[in-house]
Amino acid sequence: MDRGTERDAPPSRGAGSGAPHAASEASAASPRQEGGGGPADAARVPLAVVVVDREGLVSHWSTGARRLFGVAKEEAIGRPAIDLLPVSGALPEPDDDLPGGGYGGHGGYEDIAAYDGLGPGLDSSLDRGLGYPAAGRARLTVPGRDRDRDRVDVLWWAYPLVGPGTERLLVLAADAAGLRQDEPAAPLAVERIAPAFALHTDFPGAAELARRLPEILPSMSVGESARIVGQVLELGYPVLEFSQNDRVPVTPDWGVARRVERRARRERAARAVAEGTPTPQEPDDEGEDLEYVAVRERLEFLNEVSGKIGTSLDLSRTILEVSRAVVPRFTDVAGTYLREQVVAGEGFPDGVPDTTTMWHRVAVEHTDEPGRWDDVVPVGEAMPFPAHTPFFQCMTTGRPVLVPRISERMGHAIASQFEKRDIRPLITGRSMLVVPLKARNVVLGFMILLRHPERALFNDMDRVTGAELAARAGLVLDNARMYTHQESVAETLQDSMLPHIPPRMAGCDIATRYLPGTLLGRVGGDWFDSVKLPGARTALVVGDVMGHGLNSAAMMGQLRTAVQTMAALDLPPSQLLRNLDDLAQRLGDTYLATCLYAVYDPIVGELHLANAGHIPPVLVRAADGRSELLDLPTGAPIGVGGVPFEAVRVRVEPGDRLVMCTDGLVEVRGEDIGVGLATLCESAAHPAASMDDACDTIIRSLAATFSEAARGGRKDDVALLMTRLNGIAPDDVAEWRFPLDPAEVGRARAVVREQLHDWSLERLADAAELMVSELVTNAVRHSRQNPVALRLVRGDTLLCEVEDDDHELPTLLSAGPGDASGRGLRVVSTLAREWGTSRTGAGKSVWFELTLPRR
Repeated sequence: MDRGTERDAPPSRGAGSGAPHAASEASAASPRQEGGGGPADAARVPLAVVVVDREGLVSHWSTGARRLFGVAKEEAIGRPAIDLLPVSGALPEPDDDLPGGGYGGHGGYEDIAAYDGLGPGLDSSLDRGLGYPAAGRARLTVPGRDRDRDRVDVLWWAYPLVGPGTERLLVLAADAAGLRQDEPAAPLAVERIAPAFALHTDFPGAAELARRLPEILPSMSVGESARIVGQVLELGYPVLEFSQNDRVPVTPDWGVARRVERRARRERAARAVAEGTPTPQEPDDEGEDLEYVAVRERLEFLNEVSGKIGTSLDLSRTILEVSRAVVPRFTDVAGTYLREQVVAGEGFPDGVPDTTTMWHRVAVEHTDEPGRWDDVVPVGEAMPFPAHTPFFQCMTTGRPVLVPRISERMGHAIASQFEKRDIRPLITGRSMLVVPLKARNVVLGFMILLRHPERALFNDMDRVTGAELAARAGLVLDNARMYTHQESVAETLQDSMLPHIPPRMAGCDIATRYLPGTLLGRVGGDWFDSVKLPGARTALVVGDVMGHGLNSAAMMGQLRTAVQTMAALDLPPSQLLRNLDDLAQRLGDTYLATCLYAVYDPIVGELHLANAGHIPPVLVRAADGRSELLDLPTGAPIGVGGVPFEAVRVRVEPGDRLVMCTDGLVEVRGEDIGVGLATLCESAAHPAASMDDACDTIIRSLAATFSEAARGGRKDDVALLMTRLNGIAPDDVAEWRFPLDPAEVGRARAVVREQLHDWSLERLADAAELMVSELVTNAVRHSRQNPVALRLVRGDTLLCEVEDDDHELPTLLSAGPGDASGRGLRVVSTLAREWGTSRTGAGKSVWFELTLPRR
């Protein structure tokens, strides 16, 4: 019997955009299949294939349907199915009074006998358990056929379609005359007639589909691909809906027809026929659709990649996003190279790169087995590229370079750049595309894209796609590079403005923390500081310039420098804040600042504090572990002007801790600052192994307290300074006063030597005696009326201070061979570990330190 092939079966919605559709040969099988020798012996006749949508309109009308029913495809599409098909029980019927379901006379058909089931003498498919919702047999008159053969005996089957699409019914129909046995008089044996599908079809490309499906959907398992291929090509059930979330390769020649536009064209053609007007000439659907789909796929791909890259401004993360966005959908291997200066966050000279430019391999993504590329082309390697390579051509011209297939010769030339590593097996035979990563007409790097030999070669459309991809990726990388550079500049600026405080000062231990806010990078106006003062005292400062950004940081730098300068003058805390407020007024009224200034005297055991609008400090008592907010006169912020400042004195004991911080630690917008201050007091009193651990405990406690309120992150900077007030024992301090008599210089040398002997510091006696002699001599010579004071303090170092009532500070002079004076401070500068001068309320102080010998 005749074997027919249904070549224009309805397109399936499958595998996402770009998936091919396939139709198997649909046929009706006669009883001779039962005893035959398999598919080769089976009788087959062509089937008409019709698809009906949810509105009851025909959405697909095959060539077989045109031959069987005599209605052209343009006339059938969009018409009600009940006007064209002898289907009973599967569609709403417009006229229930007609025999057999009301199909008589519709669409030019006559004498239709339709049955629920298979008709008289036929076994119902439902009864046989095949699950067909409706089937039937009808004799109808087909317009346009030979009058002797105008009545056709039709068998039909209706299958329900379930899915999210608009199609709701698949109708198959066959001419029953084709199923008769060879003898003309033999009756039609139709007891077991049902639609069947050939195991081996004449569909072009069927074998190719079975082989290529796992490559079309690379993430599909072998079992899943075998099931789908078996369903389509062997069992004959069409795949009308298939969901696949993984990425599929982008190729220029795959696509599905624009069904809506094609249907609209068919409807226009059908209306033209019905109205008797000429059919509009429209371009070829298939060729235009494939070209349209190819372009659409690339636009969708580029849009998808654009959404996946640039999710952060971290350079390393951006590099990985760019590499992973193209593998495996666009390429199988992607290697990213960047300029050395880009990786380092530095600038680079103008002009195109040359053969000396170093390129860092920053990422390698591939679909090969793990480890295959890692040893040969490790990430982090830096290398130049010679002029004869396609990579050099790409980075100098700034244009993509396409190599359809890497030959043996080119593979050898490229492999010569990799010493003692044979890269030829990895690249030879593959298609290669080199695309530049550039932004603002500057080449930052390039990407090497390789496809497996089995995959389609890169072509001109891929070159355009790669160029657009590289342009977007280059801009994202340049933004990340500039952000990284600016962040580095901000951190350098902030670090340069914040002091590096030694962990130990005279009579105290210090720990600090600075946490930048989340606004405007890492630059802010918070600061802390400590200044060494005469008398083994230490000034402790915490301040906060209101606002964020570079302007606040610049203002902070000026105020911090002013505080250091005025602290060196040994001004009282209230007077220092008064002078600082005057300075802020002269600098301008744009910014305000708060400041807390404290002077710790470890010998007396006292804190002298003044506050300018800052949050109060916390004092933790060592005796009982109790913590308290010190009650200080608040004062007005620096920059308000015309407001007095008051200072208070607080007695402290050895082991007490003073905690000073900015409001960013204890205050969150919308929350009561009292909650933060209470948490600060509680966490500050928590015992810790070290000062650093104590600072970390405070920060963690405050972060946990405001974790729910500050979901958007901490907006303000945090400066934290904690000081353990160890004090200096009276036995470690020795003081003397000498009348203004040059003879007292000898006594000063003697008492120093004796005291150092008592402290078991004889090794320092000679140097200390010589320097004390020089300083006391100068003090006696320049002092006006008050006695000269000498103090020795034993702590981490040996501190010696000489005070007199002369306000003029001595200077270091260059004494010649004939000069009788000017060598005293030169001796001190040479022998002392550190030395300095400062003014006091009564005059001046000159001091030096010596390093204690190791015990």
